[in-house]
Amino acid sequence: MTATSRFDDISIDALRAGGTIKWSHPGKIGAFIAEMDFGAAPPIIEALHAAVDEAVFGYLPPPLIERMAEACADWSRARYGWTVPPAAIRPVPDVVAAFTATIRHFTRPGSPVIVPTPAYMPFLTVPAELDRKIIQVPMAYDGRWRYDLDALDAAFASGAHLLVLCNPHNPIGRVLTRAELTEISEVVRRHNGRVFADEIHGPLIYPGHRHVPYASISPVAAAHTITATSASKAWNLPGLKCAQIIFTDEADLEKWTQVGGFIEHAAANLGLTATIAAYTRGRAWLDEVLGYLDGNRAYLGELLAEHLPRVRYEPPEGTYLAWLDFRDLDLGEPPGRFFADHADVVMTEGLACGDVCAGFARFNFATSRPIMRLAVERMAEAVPAGRPPCTTS
Repeated sequence: MTATSRFDDISIDALRAGGTIKWSHPGKIGAFIAEMDFGAAPPIIEALHAAVDEAVFGYLPPPLIERMAEACADWSRARYGWTVPPAAIRPVPDVVAAFTATIRHFTRPGSPVIVPTPAYMPFLTVPAELDRKIIQVPMAYDGRWRYDLDALDAAFASGAHLLVLCNPHNPIGRVLTRAELTEISEVVRRHNGRVFADEIHGPLIYPGHRHVPYASISPVAAAHTITATSASKAWNLPGLKCAQIIFTDEADLEKWTQVGGFIEHAAANLGLTATIAAYTRGRAWLDEVLGYLDGNRAYLGELLAEHLPRVRYEPPEGTYLAWLDFRDLDLGEPPGRFFADHADVVMTEGLACGDVCAGFARFNFATSRPIMRLAVERMAEAVPAGRPPCTTS
């Protein structure tokens, strides 16, 4: 186990008392939804208290939007070396809202959406709700997960128009290199396609890796991309409803001025306030959290090697999500259901992430190390030395 931290003292009782959805299952350890158990950065809390004292509760004011856009632009330039005009950064309530708007307003009517799998769950449900066909393209694996370029090419050739590019990837944790992004952009260019780039986990990168915004790699990529990001994952703010949709094509931005007004006003004043504080004054807290998460991803590997050696796990390059392969355990039922029922550990079921994801589950390790150890020990106790019993539930 790595060195101790103040985060080690976080208890299950305190988390349950906090009332978040992650800890809403009585008696169970929450390891499913993508939120952290580390609270929020003091500068964010201070900014929110000040906003409450000033009763900033009216309709979303333009000066607040401008400050949020400037903060996001400054962060992107300093952290990623990506220069984006603040005027091209607009508020939305969350990345899913940005995704929905992209399909509705920036793709060919009725065209299919390409979703590489494993995938973030809403990417597999939102297009269908908009009467769009989903083309699932399983990612290739050769010791490392990669986008299958030939399969992407075939999907575009079949009539698809939009590719969902999640980087850093949820749930597998890959951080794509510039070379990989360039290869993908060439496929998109050949088919005059579009890209929705979900980069919400961009600040959550581990040593040895670097987040490269997809739209930053070339003018061609910039012209066919709409990017969505947020401070919500890195600074643990999902309930405050503020994300950013970033336009790198002038025609797209012009169209947004016509269709985006009501979408923008679904973002919350307090969310923009928290976002500004995160991007401008939250780096020290984030660096502390990243150091702890880096230790957690290594410690999870140690725990699995000790207690569940047949579970395959690759430490993620970014995010705080582990993509666990339980297929060798032959559980007799989906692992998410098995461990929720028999170990009181709630994860995201693999099949929710794509048709090829049976036998996998997504485990959120953004918690204290004692809680993570308890979760793995419970899971190990639920799996007998021989063949695990099948459940009839």
